[in-house]
Amino acid sequence: MRLSEFWSLADAVFGPGYSRTLARELALDAAGSMTCEQALAGGVAARDVWHALCDQMDVPMDQRDGGLRENLVPPRRP
Repeated sequence: MRLSEFWSLADAVFGPGYSRTLARELALDAAGSMTCEQALAGGVAARDVWHALCDQMDVPMDQRDGGLRENLVPPRRP
């Protein structure tokens, strides 16, 4: 997943304004309490950050594409 795809999905799922607030302020349990911005800047793969954000926000797997079926959400790492 590219970084641009991460932001596109975040905007589609959470809305453009709220997605940026979440990325800046929400500490992700699965990312050692880093925010999305910190995790991405620290080299954590965008797809791992995406799943961590969705897990923390209780977004079901079938809604992680933002309702846009052309958005291919990469599978969670095993």
